[in-house]
Amino acid sequence: MTRLLVVHHTPSPALQAVLEAVREGVEMADDVEAVLRPALSAGAADLLAADGVLLGTPANIGYMSGALKHFFDTVYYPCLDATVGLPFGVYVHGNDDTAGALASVQRITGALGWKQVAAPLSLTGAPSREDLEAVRELAATVAVSL
Repeated sequence: MTRLLVVHHTPSPALQAVLEAVREGVEMADDVEAVLRPALSAGAADLLAADGVLLGTPANIGYMSGALKHFFDTVYYPCLDATVGLPFGVYVHGNDDTAGALASVQRITGALGWKQVAAPLSLTGAPSREDLEAVRELAATVAVSL
């Protein structure tokens, strides 16, 4: 079975709703297992065992969460050569602006040589029904691309 690693930092009810939509979206794909790992506990072994990754973070003062940055710091050198071309997607949630957080994630994934397989998803404010559907579609798109 194909494995999609979902590395997330989910500190709020809004992001918990988004994470549930991610799980539902992955379930729409055949033969894809969603492996959900909080960013502070995900590591190189998780990443190396995955066929793709979906990253989720809040936007904190114009940057990705410290938890997701910690994940990248932990896996960067151990996974640098082994994960080139890894399919990935990303969602960012913020109260008003997600551009800086998204740019920081894209800089690091670019340095790792990962392949973005779905347009990044930026969400602001409380997630609407339409936002959660967009999250499901993002997760399904990444899962189907594996």
